[in-house]
Parts: sequence; structure tokens; C-alpha cells
Amino acid sequence: MTEEKETMVPETEMPAEHSAEPEETAETAEVQEEPAEADKGKKDKKADVKKLKAELEELKKALEEEKQKAAEANDKYLRVCAEYDNFRKRTQKEKETAYGEAVADTIKGLLPVIDNLQYASKYGNADPEKFAEGVKLILDKLPETLEKMHIKPVGAPGETFDPTYHNAVMHEDNEEYGENEIMDVLQSGYLYEDRVIRYAMVKVAN
Repeated sequence: MTEEKETMVPETEMPAEHSAEPEETAETAEVQEEPAEADKGKKDKKADVKKLKAELEELKKALEEEKQKAAEANDKYLRVCAEYDNFRKRTQKEKETAYGEAVADTIKGLLPVIDNLQYASKYGNADPEKFAEGVKLILDKLPETLEKMHIKPVGAPGETFDPTYHNAVMHEDNEEYGENEIMDVLQSGYLYEDRVIRYAMVKVAN
């Protein structure tokens, strides 16, 4: 038998052993950076939450202030409405009272005239001349009574026609009178202070 020869295989050179510390790769760097970024993100979130809470507190405070202002404004509005209503009722009552007092004062001023007319009427049939004289005295006293009530007559013969106080119901061309001169008063007019109570009905010339 042929003797087999052992073939010696030369030992290949073994690669140099790696160093104990592994080389740092890009992936390793990223892994190391992630914890730092995570911590930074948490801090940012906490800061945002804190900021939002502060803004929320400010909004709540502003809302409470606005509610307080609205309540005060509403209270003022209700008080003004109540005061106006009281003023309106008081004014209406004063107006009614003043009107009643004015009527009473007017009647009181006319009572003496009415009394004299009633007294004169009792003796009208007995003595017509005395009756006429009594009526004349009453009429003579009437302007004084009206003056106390701030009432004065307007319209008299010889005055110039004024549409503010007079109402011309007749017209006549007469050279003896001036232009727009009142010839005759058919019905006397009266003023209360500066307000016309009744226009005078007059006859006007030219």
C-alpha cells in the first residue's frame, strides 16, 4: 500500500486581535445623543406646561375682573332705571298736583266776581239801574282779579292789528283810521303771561 503522506497545511496568518475597546460608530453616537435630547424635550415640555398654566391663571384673573365690572355695570344700570322710574312717577304726581292747584287758584280768584253777580241778580228786577251799575262795578274789578292770575286782555280800538294776538273777522275802508288800525273789538282776547288763551276778534280798517 502506498503510504499516505500527511500534507502539512501552513498555518495562515491569524488577523491581529481587535483592541479591547470597540470602535465608535455613527449608530453608537446616535444612541448616546438620544438620552440628552430626551432630557431636553422633557424640560421643554415642562416649561411649556408651566407657561400655559401661568397664562391660564392670568386669563382666569382677567375673566373674574371682567365679571366684577359687568356686575357693577348691571347694578348701576338697575339703580338708574329705578331712579328714573321714581323720577317719572314723582314728576307725574307733581304735575297733577300743580294742575289741581292752578285750577283751584283760578276758581278762588273768580269766586268774588261770581258772588257779586249772584248778589246783583237778586235785585235785577227791582231796580234795573242799580243792577246795571253793579254789573259795571264787577266788570271794572275783573281786570284786577285777572291780573292776580297773570291773565291780561288783548285787543282794543286804536291798536294796530297783530295776527299774533288778533283775529280779523271784519274789514272796512275808512280814511278816518290808519292802516291796519283796529276799529272795534267784537270779542276780547286774553293772554296768560306770554301765551295766547284766546285771540281777540276785531274789525280792522284799511
